[in-house]
Amino acid sequence: QDNLNASDEKPVQRSKSFSFQTQKETCAACEKTVYPMERLVANNLIFHTTCFCCKHCNTKLSLGTYAALQGEFYCKPHFQQLFKSKGNYDEGFGRKQHKELWASKDGESMAKTP
Repeated sequence: QDNLNASDEKPVQRSKSFSFQTQKETCAACEKTVYPMERLVANNLIFHTTCFCCKHCNTKLSLGTYAALQGEFYCKPHFQQLFKSKGNYDEGFGRKQHKELWASKDGESMAKTP
């Protein structure tokens, strides 16, 4: 049995399920590859756990400590503070008030009517 010819030896077969053909995932913040051990998903976006930070103070966030608004992430204290500072989500977070968009649309529609 010790005298096997090379032709008698079978090549090692690897299980097909063992080959990883997964797509590389990239972090929504830094756009670098995210590996499974450092992966965090929030609002259907993938992050490194270290890149998932508050936009206002840069504090590291977790799934239990964040609030999201229009694709931006905040720690809960700053989310509340920014809302309270102006009393609405638009001005508090540095955007034009949504009612201004309505006013401009109303002005356009009134101008079109004879």
